[in-house]
Amino acid sequence: MRNIIFSFLLTLAVTGCMVGPNYHRPSIDAPPAWLLEEKEAKETANTVWWEQFNDPVLNDLIATALRQNYDLRVATARVEEFYGLYGATRADLFPQIGYDGSAARVQATTKGPIPIPAGTNSKYSAYQAEFNASWEIDLWGKIRRATEAARADLMAAEENRSGVILSIVTSVATAYIDLRSLDRQLEISRQTAQSREESVKLFELRFKGGNISEMELSQVQSEYYVALAAIPDLEKRVKQQEYLISILLGKNPGPIVRGKELGAITLPAVPAGIPSDLLARRPDIRQAEQALIAANARIGVAKGQYFPSISLTGFFGSASTQLSDLFTGPAKAWSYAGTLAGPIFTAGKIAGTVKAAEAVQQEALFGYEQSIQNGFMEFEDALIDQDQTRVQLDAQGKQVEALETYARLARIRYDNGYTSYIEVLDAERSLFNSQLSYAQTQDTLLRALVNLYKAMGGGWVVEADKIGVGADQKSVASEAPASTQKE
Repeated sequence: MRNIIFSFLLTLAVTGCMVGPNYHRPSIDAPPAWLLEEKEAKETANTVWWEQFNDPVLNDLIATALRQNYDLRVATARVEEFYGLYGATRADLFPQIGYDGSAARVQATTKGPIPIPAGTNSKYSAYQAEFNASWEIDLWGKIRRATEAARADLMAAEENRSGVILSIVTSVATAYIDLRSLDRQLEISRQTAQSREESVKLFELRFKGGNISEMELSQVQSEYYVALAAIPDLEKRVKQQEYLISILLGKNPGPIVRGKELGAITLPAVPAGIPSDLLARRPDIRQAEQALIAANARIGVAKGQYFPSISLTGFFGSASTQLSDLFTGPAKAWSYAGTLAGPIFTAGKIAGTVKAAEAVQQEALFGYEQSIQNGFMEFEDALIDQDQTRVQLDAQGKQVEALETYARLARIRYDNGYTSYIEVLDAERSLFNSQLSYAQTQDTLLRALVNLYKAMGGGWVVEADKIGVGADQKSVASEAPASTQKE
C-alpha cells in the first residue's frame, strides 16, 4: 500500500499541472530586407572574419585577448556561478536524504525537578544513528518553474559571455586599426615637419642674405610649427592607444607590436544576411530573450504560493545506551509523515509578489523588443557607414593625388620666379591636411566594417571561443537539460 501511495505521489510530481504562463516567443515585426542593399555582400558571418585583414599581428593580438582578457574571465566565472545555482534549484525536485549520528556520555541529576529513581545508575552512554529524508512534492509545478527560470538565467549568462567575446574581438580589431591610423598620421606629420624644417633653414639663409623679407620667413616658420605641434599630440595618442590594447590583452600597459601599415590592410567582405538573422546571431538579443523566459517562469513561482505545499518526511535509525546494541532489532526507530501547508490570509502579500513578477516579465519583454530594434539600427548604421565612407575615401584619394601635383607644380613655379612662396605654402598646407584626413577616413572605413560584423553577430563568436579561453574552460550551459520552452 505504501508503495502504491509513493508511486501515485511521484506521478503527480512529474506530470502535475504547472501554474503560470508557458513561454511563447513574441512575434517580431522584422523588415524583410535592409534599407541599403549591398550587392557585394558575402556569407562570412560564421567565419573568422578578422583574418580577412591579412595581418598576422592582429590575429595574434585577438588570440591573446581571448585567452587573457579579464572581462572574459569574469564572464566565464559567472557562467559557472549560474550553473551551480541551476543545479541547486533543480535539486529541489528530488528527495533530500541525509544522515546523522551521535555519541554522548550523560550524568543525570538525582536532585533536580525530575530526579532519576533511586538505585538507578545516574551515569550512562547514549548512541544514535539514523537516515532522514524529506521531499516536497511539486504538485503545482512551482519548483519546475523555478528550475526553468534558473536554466534561463544560466543560458543568459552564457549569452552574456558570448557577447563579451564579440566585444573583445571587435574592440581589439578597432583599437589596432586606430593605432595604425595614428601611426600613419604621425608619420605624415613627421615627414611634413622635416620637410618644412629644411625650408626654414633655407629661408633663414636667404633672409640673412637679404633675398627675402621677414614676412616670407615668418610664413615659412609658421607652417613648420603647425606640423611640429601636431607631433606631440599624436605621440601621446599612440601611447594611449597602445595602453588600451594592452589592457584588452589582459596585460600591463606597454608597447604593441605592429603589423601591416594602414594602407596595406585588406578590407574584409561585407557580411550577408537578412534582418531576421539577427534574432539568432546576436548574443545580446538571445540574452534578452533568456531574461524574458526567466521572468515568465517566475510568474509561475509567484502564483505557486497560492497553493498548498505537500511534503513527505521520514527517518530510520537506531538508539541505544550500549554501542554493541545500537544495530540490534530492539534499538531500531523509524517514522514517516506527510505535511500539508498553505496560506489562508496574507494581507495581499502573495498578490503583490505575483503583480511584481508580472511587471518584471513586461520589463523583460520590452527590453527584448528594444534590443531587437537596436540591433536593426546598429546594422543599418554600419552598413550605410561603410557604403558612404567608401565613396568618401575614393574622393579623398583623388584629392590627395591632385594636391600632390599642385604642391609639386607650385614649387616649380616658385623656383622659376613665376609666383610667390605663399602659393607653395598654401599647396603644402592643403596637402598636409588632406593626407591626415585620408588616413582618418581609412580608419573610419575599416572601423565600419568591423562594426558590421559586430552588429550582425554570427557563428564567428563560436570560432573565437575555440581560439581563446573556450578551449580550456568549457562552457557548462550545454550540459543543462534541453529547455521545454515553446516558440
